[in-house]
Amino acid sequence: MKIIMSPLPLLISLLLLLFLSTHSISISPPPPQNLIQKTCSTNTYYDLCMSSLSGDPKSQDSDVRGLSSIIINLAISNSTNTSSYALSLSSNSTNTSMKTLLRSCSAKYSNASQALRLSMDAIQKNSFDDAFVHVSAAGEYPNVCRVLFRQQPKLVYPPEMMKREVVLERLCVVALDIISLLIQY
Repeated sequence: MKIIMSPLPLLISLLLLLFLSTHSISISPPPPQNLIQKTCSTNTYYDLCMSSLSGDPKSQDSDVRGLSSIIINLAISNSTNTSSYALSLSSNSTNTSMKTLLRSCSAKYSNASQALRLSMDAIQKNSFDDAFVHVSAAGEYPNVCRVLFRQQPKLVYPPEMMKREVVLERLCVVALDIISLLIQY
């Protein structure tokens, strides 16, 4: 006796296999992007938070503490680079008052960098309140630079310095918002 199989069950099996392979159900944990989104969702500067954290490959393996460190490191980079930038502007200036102001600005951004480094140390020690204070101070140092220029109406605050100041202030706000999450835990 010869058994003849209908091609229909084979066809159905192949279609089912194809469907399952293209629509597989994942039971793996949610991707780290969800932690980034959750962390940034309560942040004052959501877009800056998302772009900064999503753009750093280390964020994919980070917890909230790690995300705060990534933002603080970006702020350290900004303040260090701005300090160097102000110093180079000072070196290129022929106006004595401008040189003095730009050197003061460079020192303020250097102070901001130091405060941010102290905040990193505090985060490592789970001293989130201390980290909050240091980041707050770092965000205020650049304001002194702008105020110094306002006191000298004949001198123009360099537009690039203003842009860098805004970025640093916003990075500090993002860091503060993330540190606030750590304080709540």
